[in-house]
Amino acid sequence: MRYDLVVFDNDGVLVDSEPLSNTILAAYLTELGHPTTYEDSLRDYMGAAVHRVHDLIRERTGQALPADFDDTLHARVFAAFERELSPVDGVTEVLEKLRADGVPYCVASSGSHERIRVGHRTTGLDRWFTDDIVFSAQDVGRGKPAPDLFLHAARRMGMAPERCVVVEDSRLGVQAALAAGMDVYGFTGMTAAAQLGGANGWFEAMAELPALLV
Repeated sequence: MRYDLVVFDNDGVLVDSEPLSNTILAAYLTELGHPTTYEDSLRDYMGAAVHRVHDLIRERTGQALPADFDDTLHARVFAAFERELSPVDGVTEVLEKLRADGVPYCVASSGSHERIRVGHRTTGLDRWFTDDIVFSAQDVGRGKPAPDLFLHAARRMGMAPERCVVVEDSRLGVQAALAAGMDVYGFTGMTAAAQLGGANGWFEAMAELPALLV
């Protein structure tokens, strides 16, 4: 293994949450008078912390979202997770191999700690991720594309950024990894490789990932 640490994004990489969460986000913004399609939501918000939603709506319309926006959005998303969420195909096998090979890994997500934990409990991935290897944009204040979260994860894991590799599925996540000085591989299960420009490589199925890391 040529890396000392594998850093996984969560939504869309570990859990298949992007279709659910972006459908709900688009519908909620539209309900509030900000017409948003599913495709709009993927383009503008996939991979980002919720503060980006507030920032873009304010920038585009001059209006602030309701004070309870985050709580309402999270309640709707978590309810959908508990009904429908599944792990990304093949990710359990990747985690099994990393653990068997003694390769450290962690998760660094724009989502809140609660969102990460709800998703992991629902899909059974919680057995692979103890609290000490779960990092959220909540921990640093700025989400992707800022490098802060990935640098925080590397620091907490005791690894040099240049010895880390990130597994991402969003444009913002790839930008954040590159800004942190880390290699990054783009997962194209939902996002075309052309939208993940700058990545060191791309893969369509999780079964392909281990070969990229050696």
